[in-house]
Formats: sequence, C-alpha cells, structure tokens
Amino acid sequence: MSVTIVVDKPKDWPLKLPGVELVSARSYLTDPAFSDMKGLKVFNLCRSYRYQSLGYYVSLLAEARGHKPLPNVATIQNFKSQSIIRLISDDLDELIQKSLAPLQADRFTLSIYFGRNVAKRYDRLSLRLFNLFPAPMLRAQFARNSHKWQLQHIQPIAASEIPEEHLPFVVEVASAYFAGRRPNPRKRSVARYDLAILYDPAEKQAPSDPKALRRFVKAAEALGLSTEIIGKDDYGRLPEFDALFIRETTSVNHHTYRFARRAAAERMVVVDDPDSILKCSNKVYLAELLDHHNIPTPKTLIVHRDNVRDIVRQLGLPCVLKQPDSAFSQGVIKVDSEASLKMEADRFLDKSDLVIAQEFVPTDFDWRVGVFDGEPLYVCKYYMARKHWQIIKQVSAGKNLTGRHETLAVEDAPKQVVKTALRAANLIGNGLYGVDIKEYGGKYYVIEVNDNPSIETGVEDEVLKQELYRRIMKVFLKRIEARTSGRMKV
Repeated sequence: MSVTIVVDKPKDWPLKLPGVELVSARSYLTDPAFSDMKGLKVFNLCRSYRYQSLGYYVSLLAEARGHKPLPNVATIQNFKSQSIIRLISDDLDELIQKSLAPLQADRFTLSIYFGRNVAKRYDRLSLRLFNLFPAPMLRAQFARNSHKWQLQHIQPIAASEIPEEHLPFVVEVASAYFAGRRPNPRKRSVARYDLAILYDPAEKQAPSDPKALRRFVKAAEALGLSTEIIGKDDYGRLPEFDALFIRETTSVNHHTYRFARRAAAERMVVVDDPDSILKCSNKVYLAELLDHHNIPTPKTLIVHRDNVRDIVRQLGLPCVLKQPDSAFSQGVIKVDSEASLKMEADRFLDKSDLVIAQEFVPTDFDWRVGVFDGEPLYVCKYYMARKHWQIIKQVSAGKNLTGRHETLAVEDAPKQVVKTALRAANLIGNGLYGVDIKEYGGKYYVIEVNDNPSIETGVEDEVLKQELYRRIMKVFLKRIEARTSGRMKV
C-alpha cells in the first residue's frame, strides 16, 4: 500500500520525507487518477478539517474510495466533541497527572507528531492520545484546576504551525513511522492489501508461538498480503490496514476486544471478530446456546446464589466449576466434596452473579477441532497432563505442565467428532474457532467453543504443515477482496 500525503499547497510544505508522494488536496479530490487508485494510504495534513472544507472532503472521499485516511471522518468529528474529550481526560487521568505533575504553570500545550513528542518524558501520553485521536500531528491543550490537570482541547496541527525548531524532529519521527510500515519496500510495492497481526511477545500462553507467526507471515505475503506484527500501543494505526488477525488471548475487558471492535467499525476484516470474542468468552452464554440448540454437552447447571444446593442433586460429585470467562484451564476447578463445593461456589459467585457447574467426565484426552469459515482445518487429541484431570497443570507461578498431543488429518478423525464440532462452531459465526469435545461411552460431548484457538508449530500444524497457514490466509484474502469489492460498488 503506497503512502500519499495530502496538503493544501505542496509548495508550502516544509518537510522533506523520502519515499512518500506529496499531492494537493484539490488534485486528490478532482483528479480521476486518484479515484481509480487502489491500495492507497492517505495522510491528510490539510490546514482545516472543518465541515465541508477541502480537508474534510479528503478524508471523506478517501474512505469512499477504499483508501486508508488518517485521520478518518470519525476522528475529525471526535475533535469537535467536548463530551468525548472529557471522557478521554477521565480515562487518562492517572497518566495525565503523572506526566504533568512537575509543571509549575497552570496551562500546558503538548505537540504530538506521529505519536511522539520532542520531550521523551511525554512520549507515553503522546502515544495514548494519538491512539485515541489517530491523526498525524496533534496539539493537546491542558489546564490545571483545583490542583488537577485536565485535557481541554485537542486539534490537528497544520504543517505551517510546526515550530521551526521542531522540524528536524518531525522529519525523524515521520520517516521512522513510514519506515516501520514498510520494512521491505520491494515487497510492499507489489502487495495488494495490508494485514496486521496483534501479538504480545510477553504473553506466556499466547495462542501462537513466534515460529508459527513467521509461518503466518510467509503464507500471507505469498498471497500478496503485506503483513506487520503490531502491539497494543498501535491501536491508533488500525485504519492503515485492511485486516486484523488477533494472536493474543482475547477477553472482553481487554485491549484485544477494543481492537476487534475498532477494526469492525472501520469495516476491516477481523479475526477474532468482536461478536465471537463476546460469545466465546462467556461460558454461561455458551451453555445456554448449546442447550437451546440441542448440542450434546455434559450435564450442566447455570449456578446462582439460590440454586447452589441443587448442584450435587443434579450433577453429583465430583463436579467441575467454571468461571464464565475462564481460559487455559484457569478459573476451572474440580470439587470432590460438598464442603469444598460450597466454599468454591461462594468464591466464584463473589466475582460473577452466574457461574457454570458441570458433571465431571473423566477422559484420557480431549478432542479439539479447528474450524475456520465453516470448514474443519485440523483435529487434535490433547492428552491430560500427567496425574492430572486437565490438559494443563499449573505447577507454580508462570510454570505449567501439559500433556502430549496427537494431530490427525480431518478425514482420519471420527466423523461424528467433526460433525458435532461444526454444528457448535456454526452457532457462533464463521470465525476461527477451536471446539473442545469429550468422548465418553461411545458418545461425543461439546465442552466449549473457543475463539482464538492455539495454532502452534509442531502441534496443530503437524499434519498440514505450511498448508494450514496458507488456508487461513486464503480466507483473509477472500474476505478482504469481497469487502473491497462491496465497498467500491457503494
């Protein structure tokens, strides 16, 4: 995706940036060549974004053309909303107070260039504001009232308003910003679309290991998808991409969900989509959904304060208690006595008004069927950790033991396992899911449907190898092309 900077008058533009095209706002709006271009990323640096001005129309028409404007029209509208500015000031209150505490004056203006400030001590605050108001250059104005700093206004900076002493710094950070998006210009020049992969290298149980990520990147770029690994601080850059692939453990009260919602609002292709995260993250929802559609599950009871005593009568002992948002065997416990059941149920209900109790089904392994776009991708047997009833055994903080695995070709797995998994996954959507199933007494029971399933080197890819990654990326490409085609018809 090529980079274009749009300004009012190119001859007055004070910055010399290598590798970017500089065009006038009028040319971008009126030259038919720009209307027909594909894969354009537009940095709108016009003097004004007021309603129906040239700057406003640059971002508006860029969105209509399927280009990637920064800022987009939603951000332009947010500049004008004092209610949004007040909400953001409250959200960032701790960071604002900490960053501005040493100042003696009661007013302060922060200039933000591509998420950076000339004073490094303000970089964190600058980046957060850039993420919330994604525009290349911003000016944030703060005032101190009753010993407390508050954000008063935030607005874009015109190039003509950049202080001369800031110009070298702006050139430096802008060049670094563009270079970060184009680590290999030769490859990017032929890429049709841009894919972001959200990943946290510090996560101990990430759904994909670094080698698997490299295989995703290789598969994507072979299909013409230029790919970049991004982190949680890149929220403001999402509109630059055509698709988002989340390879962090997802949760509703987490930046992964905010990324998914933002990507969906930008009409990007996103996996996991916010609906899938919302549905799969809550085991109460899953229990009700599977029961309503007659999907076989172990005996399950949705527990609240008034029916705790019914657990033993309906499910027997031992049984399993699950927090609604449990993941990776955390928040899931087996109880063997009525005393421990009451204690643990009370503990769970202190955190959530509803929790899940399920009969204990002893098995040597769980089936996992990977499903994407309504099609099975892989089938794994995950064996229980040694001398444990779960796949993962937590030994100490940060240290886990896992059981062995066995990966099968889809066609070699029991047909009923695959059929049951597809029925369950299709109730959620057409995203990427891992359906966990127990086999007991010749029957198959769905335990849960996971969004963001593990895809790790030497495990889920053991049969298909690189083909697994290619199949996943082919779905991304198909969806991007469909969405781009639909957008261009509008």
